[in-house]
Amino acid sequence: MRERLALALWGWAMRLATPALLARWWWRGRQEPGYRHAMVERLGFYACAPQAGCLWLHAVSLGETRAAAPLLAALRAQDPGLRLLLTHTTATGREAGLELLREGDAQTWLPLDTPGAVRRFLRHWRPQAGVLMETEVWPSLQAAALAEGVPMVLANARLSERSLRRGERLRGLLRPAAQRLTLALAQTDDDAARLRLMGVPHVQTVGHLKFDIRPDAGLLARGRVWRAGLRRPVLLLAVSREGEEAALLDALAPWQGRPLPAHVLVVPRHPQRFDEVARLLSASGRSLSRRSTWGEGPDAGAELWLGDSLREMPLYYGLADVALLGGSFEPLGGQNLIEAAACGCPLLMGPHTFNFTQAAEMAEAAGAARRVGSMSEAIQAASGLLHNEKARVAMANAGFGFAEQHRGAAERMAAAVMATITRRCGTPA
Repeated sequence: MRERLALALWGWAMRLATPALLARWWWRGRQEPGYRHAMVERLGFYACAPQAGCLWLHAVSLGETRAAAPLLAALRAQDPGLRLLLTHTTATGREAGLELLREGDAQTWLPLDTPGAVRRFLRHWRPQAGVLMETEVWPSLQAAALAEGVPMVLANARLSERSLRRGERLRGLLRPAAQRLTLALAQTDDDAARLRLMGVPHVQTVGHLKFDIRPDAGLLARGRVWRAGLRRPVLLLAVSREGEEAALLDALAPWQGRPLPAHVLVVPRHPQRFDEVARLLSASGRSLSRRSTWGEGPDAGAELWLGDSLREMPLYYGLADVALLGGSFEPLGGQNLIEAAACGCPLLMGPHTFNFTQAAEMAEAAGAARRVGSMSEAIQAASGLLHNEKARVAMANAGFGFAEQHRGAAERMAAAVMATITRRCGTPA
């Protein structure tokens, strides 16, 4: 009774929040027009004809969409006739998802988690199974999927200790949603243990999909060519989050009134922050150049660079001598460090990597990354590395080995997904 009441209250809360959420996406559409595309899909209404029998995969944003690419390749290898329904929540995720589509596939927004919207979504598309990436478990969606007989798999699943504690505070709502999952495919044994504590009935540890993402060789090579043409080294703050750019500038204060020891390249995590970060960097009084203004290479006359482009991280890692891991210098859990290792870029991590605990520990143990306690410590450690080519080469080689050693999660996940479909639905369509 308590679970049914909690689910009903959640449904009403989401209904009441719907106007505000739609308004928020419309507002974000000023800078990212993709948010204003087909907004009725957020409510579970569709202009296109249904395509029953597809495999539905939800990748909320850009990071999850990129992680889904090797999984989809492995799924198509096992079932060449696979038809895909791809859903997203963010505009950057939907744009990146276009590259994953083939003839016969479909793409739409994930509907808001109201009972009516998710029911309309499932009855329109009638997928043979649903695959949710990483952490996306929604109470109304899980309840509707169970009612409609759609098996749900959480792929590349992760659950931090912090998220588990938060989930316990909403136990009456989130535990039933977790229990309705057919299967969770966890990144690590620790993630698997926490998912079981959350209530997921069947969990397998299969590894991290992002090890199977190979950096774009052309972008990586271009970055290295650009670096070879520079006289000064390059320090990268990769996929930075709120507060970290200001902390970086504060940590560079000892060089006030004199040139920085390297070009400092900042690549914000979210594109809507590009202009905000540009204003912050310009206010430091140092010269600034934006990636969007570069021609055949970076502006060697500027001390600060802003990476205001999407899907070019291999280029930035190829350009950098040392990288600082964004999201780890504020209590935000850190960003994906696997890509830096695969690109052979020496990496310094801050104290907050709880979203990637095991990957961070393994990277540090392999010698591909080092841990520092603060942004100021990171600048000091980076200064040492910038003057120690031998140490940088050793970290780069360790990164290549670390990334290569842990590949293979995509094939294991694909096999588990296809087995689930076969077991619950018969032979895949």
